[in-house]
Amino acid sequence: GLSFDTLLADKAFDSNWIVEERNARGTTICISQRPQRKEPLAIDEVMYKSRHLVENFFCDLEDFRRIALRTDKTDLSFEAIVNACAALLNSK
Repeated sequence: GLSFDTLLADKAFDSNWIVEERNARGTTICISQRPQRKEPLAIDEVMYKSRHLVENFFCDLEDFRRIALRTDKTDLSFEAIVNACAALLNSK
């Protein structure tokens, strides 16, 4: 039931049925493609670089043990620690 204009995803979402469904809805797709794909998808290079930056950011966030293990009890405290770690990463 969600509507969005762009799908930024990794290789886990590189399946034909996902791509076909998103194309039918008019969504722009930027997926890191599997090397086994017979017909590579056309991608926007600028958007692909942005997708890569977002993926690297989440990898950096998971370096913080508390986030990787999701030890916070509530959604609010988890959101607060993610924001704090994001600010710390951004200040580097």
